[in-house]
Amino acid sequence: MKIRKLIDSFNYAIDGIIHAVRTQRNMRIHMIAALIILTACFFYDLSKTEILIVTITITMVIASEMFNTAIECTIDVAANYYHPLAKIAKNTAAGAVLITAINAVAVGYILFWDKLSTVTLGVMKKVKQSDPYITFSILVIVCILTLIVKAIFGEGTPLRGGMPSGHSAIAFCIATTIALIVDDKPLAVFLSYLLAVIVAQSRVDSHIHSIFEVLVGAIFGTLITILLFNIFG
Repeated sequence: MKIRKLIDSFNYAIDGIIHAVRTQRNMRIHMIAALIILTACFFYDLSKTEILIVTITITMVIASEMFNTAIECTIDVAANYYHPLAKIAKNTAAGAVLITAINAVAVGYILFWDKLSTVTLGVMKKVKQSDPYITFSILVIVCILTLIVKAIFGEGTPLRGGMPSGHSAIAFCIATTIALIVDDKPLAVFLSYLLAVIVAQSRVDSHIHSIFEVLVGAIFGTLITILLFNIFG
């Protein structure tokens, strides 16, 4: 009987995690970010202490998001009408998530920046030495891969809606290409990514894509571009 209760408690906990991932957009974003960071740990020579810091940081962000979800659900049950104190409670819980997310960004910057800088410099050198047609070919490849992924998810049409956002993927592909080509011109890099963000935001404002689809498209376009340049550049 005790073992049965113990197993049930684990099942309830796992069901809570699944519910949060299924219903909370930010939770899905945190999970994707966690997978990317944990995957990066395999490619970089991190010490045990650094891996421990990354693990604790990820756990803090995910746990705070789940606490935020629990608080929101509890308030909705207790007060299914607008109340200023309910608003304060929800905003405070969301603020706690924001603090842990900012901390996670700071930890990632401290641990990975030097390692990423070395890789980025190598990729930039390859890009600058590559022929222009390679850049065009990579853009075409990103477009084709985006269409393939959209076909796999089976949502929307090739040029409108669905997962991921094709406009966002292509915009961030171009921005990443510019960032890799230009040398010591941070303003050009900033403006390139600013335009990419504007393109992505326009897809959300026009109700063609969700924020999650746009975010996935941005990450997809950026990572695929860097990978292809690193292979073919």
